[in-house]
Amino acid sequence: MGDTIDGPVRREYRSVVSDNRRWEYFTHRPGDIVVCTSPKCGTTWMQTIVATLLFPDGVPARTVMELSPWLDARFFPIDDVVARLESQRHRRSIKTHTPADGIPWRDDVSYIVVVRDGLDACMSFLNHLSNMRPEVVALLVASAQADGIEFVGRPALDDVHAFFASWLEPPGVWFEHLNSFWAHREEPNVLFVHFDDLKADLDAEMRRVATFLDLEVDESRWTELVERCTFASMKQRSAEINDFDRLFIGGADTFLYKGTNGRWRDVLTADEVAAFDQQSAIRLPADVNAWANRHLAAT
Repeated sequence: MGDTIDGPVRREYRSVVSDNRRWEYFTHRPGDIVVCTSPKCGTTWMQTIVATLLFPDGVPARTVMELSPWLDARFFPIDDVVARLESQRHRRSIKTHTPADGIPWRDDVSYIVVVRDGLDACMSFLNHLSNMRPEVVALLVASAQADGIEFVGRPALDDVHAFFASWLEPPGVWFEHLNSFWAHREEPNVLFVHFDDLKADLDAEMRRVATFLDLEVDESRWTELVERCTFASMKQRSAEINDFDRLFIGGADTFLYKGTNGRWRDVLTADEVAAFDQQSAIRLPADVNAWANRHLAAT
């Protein structure tokens, strides 16, 4: 690795999959866009939306993920990721799952925070982890240990109730991520988007994103661009989004699984849902709890 070039992060978040120390090797530019989510909350969806708005004629890369890399992820050497971003002469987009206090914070960078109901995020994350290729996980574990990152073991994936219990344990990645970014919600360079709102009115939410990023889009092409960002379209042209087969059993069929909500209703017990609601009431401010956990409005 080269020398640290953009200053240290404020708090370390290191795991087998992700290491936020990697941000220390990245030099930001004014106008950069960072898509910030907890896992399985609409990350790929927002990356595709941003890429489509920036490049309505098609992204200047093989895939959306190559254009907008996950900087923290340990799948690729950080020097390669940084070199790819440094070579981009256009406005850049970067993905992160790290909480706000673990990434550089700049007034001239735009942060788009996508949030999903915690129960839906949990169910989608279980499917995600269950379909990661074992050989990829093994390589990540070995390289993490070589980098001094402690491997604490994977959560139970064959028992949804055990997985839910471990996912709910403090600090809880979903809670931690949401709280950290909510503290920045009033800042002009931060936009909060809810997964459910994307599903309910993709057109309106894409317009919000375009306005936030100060992007002018040809109105005559707007319907086409919105259609390109529907879940069905993304799944149909998944090869333009990423090479999902490399990391996931079943490729795009498992990564871009269903894009639906409420699967937890037929799986989790009433006591488990109540436990989540109790933890949300304790660990989240009342306003963010009501905004994020849309299932509360239906109960």
